[in-house]
Amino acid sequence: MISEYFRLKERNTTVKVELVAGLTTFLTMAYIIAVNPSILSSTGMDKEALIVVTCIMSGAATLTVGILTNAPIAMAPGLGLNSIFVYLVVSEQMDWPTALGVVFIAGTFFLILTVLGLRRMIIEAIPKSLISAIGVGIGLFITFIGLQDLGIIVSDKNTLVTAGPVTLTVLIGLLGLFVMVYLEIKKITGALLWGIVVATVAAIALRQIGLPEQYISSSLDVSPIAFKLNIIGALKWGFFGSIFTFMFIDMFDSIGTLVACCHKAQMADEQGKIKGLDRLLSIDALATIAGSILGTSPTTAFAESATGIEQGGRTGLTAVVTGVLFLLALIFVPVVSIVPKYVAAPALIMVGLFMAKEVKRIDFANLEEAFPAFIIIVMIALSYSISTGLAFGFISFSIIKVVSGRAREVKPAMWIIAVLSLLFLTLDRIPDMIDCFKSLV
Repeated sequence: MISEYFRLKERNTTVKVELVAGLTTFLTMAYIIAVNPSILSSTGMDKEALIVVTCIMSGAATLTVGILTNAPIAMAPGLGLNSIFVYLVVSEQMDWPTALGVVFIAGTFFLILTVLGLRRMIIEAIPKSLISAIGVGIGLFITFIGLQDLGIIVSDKNTLVTAGPVTLTVLIGLLGLFVMVYLEIKKITGALLWGIVVATVAAIALRQIGLPEQYISSSLDVSPIAFKLNIIGALKWGFFGSIFTFMFIDMFDSIGTLVACCHKAQMADEQGKIKGLDRLLSIDALATIAGSILGTSPTTAFAESATGIEQGGRTGLTAVVTGVLFLLALIFVPVVSIVPKYVAAPALIMVGLFMAKEVKRIDFANLEEAFPAFIIIVMIALSYSISTGLAFGFISFSIIKVVSGRAREVKPAMWIIAVLSLLFLTLDRIPDMIDCFKSLV
């Protein structure tokens, strides 16, 4: 029944492969269980309740994706979006219930755009070369995060980043990375997972991490943050910029991730259209709304889904396994939390390598498409933001087409994307631009 429901034979996969892929995806993104509460709790939200909500939203949203769309895509509160949530609370001087109201309104806009079919139109208006560039850019972005988590790349006040010292934790992480590379060369299923397991065992043996003091979670109370959102308080003109920021970033982060991962999972037809995209986008929007009600920042598709896809995950069974593990993590949060970032980091580096293969699909001989693609790749990684990289790439693509006299080749939806991108990059900088203009006058 499982094989028939998820069409495993049709997708050329097996239950074993899907199980390994789902577990791999979970292990590479399980860090969000600890990281999301750590970030959001700085606003005054209850940290224990945030851990529970993070597990619930990640598990429920991912399960829904697997069952309703048969896609190997995992969802969780977005890393980066939670930082913006905190930034809004501080910069806009709003309390966290009002910030949750902002997230709710933004999620409602996502859903309306999806129902009207505008989000699908936006995705299908993006040229194939830029779609490939999105995959490569996200790959570099994930690699950069992995290198930071591993400790090989560290911050530097003079050069922004530099090579870090070779410590014991770095060596443990590298051990996991070499295990992954070796097993991939040998075509052994579950290479990334085995690398994580070996590195975790090594970390325990070398006393870099210890076994948890308790194995069962002591509390599952979400009442301190659930159903506390203030929608009326968020309906102020002064908060429009915040709502638009969330809408843009969540929309294009999810679009970028879904496009890259779904193409990698061979879910696109001959015309490049992704099967089940409407449902995926609807679930993404509904997850954001539900997350705001329970008490967390926007829930969105995770780029780490690519780790499971690289392990052979091709169906919703991968997502179901990941979702179930997130729900089980509600009971075993102390156990899951012992896997440190430097152990999971090698998997991100490997995913970056796999996603970089898409670069061969970009026609670098055609500068009209090569330049915007290059800008997307570079800016996603260097700006540390998927949406910012896409904004620069979409704007440059439109400008180049106009200058070269090929404006008619740009689809109407692409013009909308370009305008939204321009607003995203300039909206919060308008006061500074006005001050600069006044000083020139």
